[in-house]
Amino acid sequence: MTQQDQKPSRSFAGIAGIVAIATLISKIFGLIRQQAIAAAFGVGAAATAYSYAYIIPGFLLILLGGVNGPLHSAVVSVLAKRKQQEAAPLVETVTTLVGGFLFIVTFAQIFLADEIVDLVGHGLDVTTRAIAIQQLQIMAPMALFSGLIGIGFGTLNTANQYWLLSISPLLSSITVVGGLGILAMQLGKDIIKPDYAFIGGMVLAWGTLAGAILQWLVQLIVQWRLGLGTLRLRFDFKSPGVQEVIKIMTPATISSGMMPINVATDLYFASPIPGAAAGFNYANLLVQTPLGIISNIILLPLLPIFAKLADPENWQELKLRIRQGLLLTAFTMLPLGALMVALSVPIVQVVYERGAFKPEATQLVSSLLVAYGIGMFAYLGRDVLVRVFYALGDGQTPFRISSINIFLNIVLDWFFVKPFGAPGLVLATVGVNCGSMLMLLWLLDRKLNGLPWREWSVPILSLIVASLVAGVTSYETLVVSQQLLGKTGLLILLLQLSISGLAGIAVFAAIASWMKIPEVNNFVARLRQRFLKK
Repeated sequence: MTQQDQKPSRSFAGIAGIVAIATLISKIFGLIRQQAIAAAFGVGAAATAYSYAYIIPGFLLILLGGVNGPLHSAVVSVLAKRKQQEAAPLVETVTTLVGGFLFIVTFAQIFLADEIVDLVGHGLDVTTRAIAIQQLQIMAPMALFSGLIGIGFGTLNTANQYWLLSISPLLSSITVVGGLGILAMQLGKDIIKPDYAFIGGMVLAWGTLAGAILQWLVQLIVQWRLGLGTLRLRFDFKSPGVQEVIKIMTPATISSGMMPINVATDLYFASPIPGAAAGFNYANLLVQTPLGIISNIILLPLLPIFAKLADPENWQELKLRIRQGLLLTAFTMLPLGALMVALSVPIVQVVYERGAFKPEATQLVSSLLVAYGIGMFAYLGRDVLVRVFYALGDGQTPFRISSINIFLNIVLDWFFVKPFGAPGLVLATVGVNCGSMLMLLWLLDRKLNGLPWREWSVPILSLIVASLVAGVTSYETLVVSQQLLGKTGLLILLLQLSISGLAGIAVFAAIASWMKIPEVNNFVARLRQRFLKK
């Protein structure tokens, strides 16, 4: 929707404050959900089966139905340039088109569940395989709801509804935790026994599906109230707005759809490694909790801005906004990644090590967390650049790069799994993301008639050095505190983690402040001003 049709626009920092608070609440509930799963099932059959069954429905919900996913990005890129009265017909037509296709995908998952599980989990035992098949059939309708949620997110984004976008994913966490709570009340401590793995697996699946449905219903009510579309079926597929959405959405969706292929490849190589699949889920959530908050803070306000600066006469300002996105990504992701690497073991111990989650699982998950931490900047930096291409109406370039990455990921998985085991599969993904980011930058340089490489690279390289120093500081502080206080006890672990983390953050903040990066200083100053005013 054009600027004159909207409410007065908020500042970047103002939007970031709203998004930060809402996303933090949502991510906290997500972490509680994963803690509940870890305590109940550890890396046993129910959790391992869920990792395989969740590949398609889960990734459709995260990617197609997620904030900053391809449907969200395509809808924002088109609606941001149009009047409000054009929104409802366009949204209803796109919903009809996407919903019809995903309805077919839903039934395909139900009827092909056996083949899908056997394809990605060739080494699963009989019990785990049976649980995974049932879970996949239960969660199959999430394919349909993922598309509806993604379109709704894009629609609400253009209407400045940032709070609901960021907080609604917690509904899925609430339903899963609620289901596990009821199960725990019925079974007591017996919930961790292998005999109840099948029941636990079904609770996980039904809770996840219920959360997706609830998320869509809440979103739909707000859309109706704002006059931004209903459940009316429209078939005006040839209208210019719908065609533009399709032009961006189709390659972007296919490109995002390749992500589960990469995940399935990782799980294929990981299936002979005991507990690896469940370990990926636990470690990935620890990374996605801060990453999801920060990605929403950066991408949600920037995506409509990118779309409004897509014309050639605005490219100079567009380059400044891209630099802003990349530098804020580096400023947040690099030190967080360093802390994840340095403090991986106590982080996993504090969050997960209780109930069925034993020290052996801690060693596995912490090693995976180290690998994930190394690639946090490349993960989000790639997403920033992909959204620039979407805003420019170019979904083909990210699609082509994703196609290449499938083969690159297979090669790197095969190469790294032997010497490094399960962490090697994560390192392969990190390598793919780094390659994607470099390719996108190179192509963007050609598309925008040149990028100021030196002006962008020098501050990013400086932040990398600052993050390394911060990571070393945190690790050394942890070692000293362990010598003084020992390594056992939740309160001691929390104290050590807090002291070590704060030491690393303080060192990084001091170095970053000395660098005087304008985008970082302005953003921090505006956030400080906003929260101090409140």
